Amino acid sequence: MLGVTLLFLLGLVLMVKGGDSFVEGAEWMARVTGIPPFIVAATVVSIGTTMPELLVSAMAAAQGSGGMALGNAVGSVSCNTGLILGISLLFLPGKVDLRSLREKGFLLIFALLALLAFGIDRRLSWREGLFLLALLLLYIKNDLSAAQRAIFPKEEGYLERSPHAALVYLGKFLLGAVGLAAGARLLVDNGCILARLLGVPEAVIALTLVALGTSLPELVTTITALCRGQSSLSVGNIIGANFLDLTLVPAASALAGGGSLPMEHPLDLLTALGLLLLTLLPAMGKGRFRRWQGGVLLGLYGGYVCLLFR
Repeated sequence: MLGVTLLFLLGLVLMVKGGDSFVEGAEWMARVTGIPPFIVAATVVSIGTTMPELLVSAMAAAQGSGGMALGNAVGSVSCNTGLILGISLLFLPGKVDLRSLREKGFLLIFALLALLAFGIDRRLSWREGLFLLALLLLYIKNDLSAAQRAIFPKEEGYLERSPHAALVYLGKFLLGAVGLAAGARLLVDNGCILARLLGVPEAVIALTLVALGTSLPELVTTITALCRGQSSLSVGNIIGANFLDLTLVPAASALAGGGSLPMEHPLDLLTALGLLLLTLLPAMGKGRFRRWQGGVLLGLYGGYVCLLFR
């Protein structure tokens, strides 16, 4: 019991420290290159925070649990949008680059609609997975174009741009990503053990600790970004992570599962779609997120979780 508790606390420390280092490295990338934090977060940062979903889903598919693989990815989209982005918008709403938001928003919604269409026959084939990967390539091309459009600032100081500074901040970014992934694994695994020892039912564990576990990196990154006043970085991270969850994770899981993946419950996809539309459509009009959106997202996600428990 003591050993499990210590490992649980170690995971918590790794998550907090890793998140702080991760966001600090991302801030430096945005500042030194002149690329807006929203774009940096929607690409580089989101790749790091999505690794847990990718690994968990691919391993589940390879072991024959295809439903769990896709459920983990889609469930993470709902959690990222309803819970994590809800928290971000409730406490720190703000503006984002309108053109980038519209481009990424439309691609994200289209990816989810494509996944819904592929689920009509209750299976995701490897060919459909390749289509999702093609959407991911389009997303990356869009990011490269957005980075080229960005205005690079003048030299701000030798130390910040020196090779030594680059080594330090890139090291912080990479070590932060490792800390987030390792901390999430320790936190979830040992949290589940503690819950069983305390008599918590398996169903409750699965719907809370395990479901939230793979989204912990996004949550910690968001909270850290909020503490630093980086709302654009927070929103960009969630949008990028959601796109990877809807394209890369299902495609990789389908390939790992022998060429196909079962798709049995459209409710999760429809829930994710509703949350995304509520988040993106109002903001895509004026390039600003509102505090009321955060409150509504949290309320709807709470209702969705309550339905799962019934």
